[in-house]
Amino acid sequence: MKKTVVINIVGLTHRLIGEHTPFIKSFLEKGKSSVVKPVLPAVTCSAQSTYLTGKWPSEHGIVGNGWFFKDELEVKFWRQGNPLVQSPKIWDELKTLDANFTCANMFWWYNMYSTVDFSATPRPNYLADGRKIPDIYTYPAELRDKLQAKLGTFPLFKFWGPKTSIASSRWIADATMEMDREHDPTLTLVYLPHLDYNTQRHGINFDILQKDLREIDAVVKDLVQYYEVKSAHVVLLSEYGITDVSNPIHINRYLRKKGYLGIRMERGLELLDAGASKAFAVADHQVAHVYAKEADDYEALHSYLKTIPGVEKVIPKNELESHQLNHNRAGDFVLVADKDSWFTYYFWEDDAVAPDYARMVDIHKKPGYDPVEMFTDPSDPFVMPKVIWKLLKKKLGFRTVMDVIPLKAELVKGSHGRIPEDKQDWPILATNAQDHLPKAELLATDVYEVLKNHITQ
Repeated sequence: MKKTVVINIVGLTHRLIGEHTPFIKSFLEKGKSSVVKPVLPAVTCSAQSTYLTGKWPSEHGIVGNGWFFKDELEVKFWRQGNPLVQSPKIWDELKTLDANFTCANMFWWYNMYSTVDFSATPRPNYLADGRKIPDIYTYPAELRDKLQAKLGTFPLFKFWGPKTSIASSRWIADATMEMDREHDPTLTLVYLPHLDYNTQRHGINFDILQKDLREIDAVVKDLVQYYEVKSAHVVLLSEYGITDVSNPIHINRYLRKKGYLGIRMERGLELLDAGASKAFAVADHQVAHVYAKEADDYEALHSYLKTIPGVEKVIPKNELESHQLNHNRAGDFVLVADKDSWFTYYFWEDDAVAPDYARMVDIHKKPGYDPVEMFTDPSDPFVMPKVIWKLLKKKLGFRTVMDVIPLKAELVKGSHGRIPEDKQDWPILATNAQDHLPKAELLATDVYEVLKNHITQ
């Protein structure tokens, strides 16, 4: 089998490739590339699972970055257990073809307790005193200590949150090369999230993005040149394209106005009670799953959802099959925003009673995705001194919360999740092995066979 590396450059599209990405541009010119029609929803977990199984969400079950766990009556995002993906992965098939085949998964999602041979994924330590300590989970376990002894602690707070930077993608790239020098796997999957940050913050604004593009181009160059010395097949891949938005849709506030939402008061603050709601929405970028408790509510709910400004499509359960989303985890309705809009998880009507997690980076408590976690309040001139003071208190052992995230969804200028009209905004697949890319346009499910052919032919 042929040694292959798949470098997942999140958010990379033809629109972004140009003068600020000279290495990536030259890689495409020397090799061969295709656009990939993104899966719906075009979000990280669904896209990666589709690529790695060759199946649609209707089969592998990853209907978004999170969903309503009906047996627990809770919304959960960013779970990590690989058994949640209900279809065999590419490495499972390749192991049956060659007993010597090995696979490394460096930060692709659902990376815990899979059947890969080597893996690393973000996994903070949550201490009893409330602190969150940056760390990773690896297999084998000793890989964690080797990587962090060589490279320093994984920069978790630069991987997500207001302090995101190229440091996290650089660390992952360096860790990948360190792992490869010792273990030399046949297939390596690498996740580089850097372009995901400022494209969501600022949209497609090249005055700002040119720095990010140059930074990721340099990281990609280092990886590609390292693997080409080893005569590997190199694939550059992305999951979705981010496009400009200007209209946040507070979908749960609309449902609340009609009496569908269940709300609890805790310590004077509001919480969304999904299990007690007649209907509620799980917001995930430009797609939202709406779950209804009673079938008797479907008709009226369907009619109401179609009236909400910014909602382009309302897909009822009986039509999900045509979108490859007919799975028990999906909502009773799936909403798709128009090109200018995206869905927030906000359910409170008064910021004074917003839950405490709303002003924090807390990806596991929020009942939906929150890109505002990448911002601090631009109207607060004292926000950075506040952050420094809170960090100092934590280091001194005092309990404190990092409540510095604004409740201003209008700050977000870029989003993804729907299928963009312009193919310039679709994800791409580019390779230095020209004979293994048969078409100029791929379906998301085609990526599986393309990667398999890179390794087996």
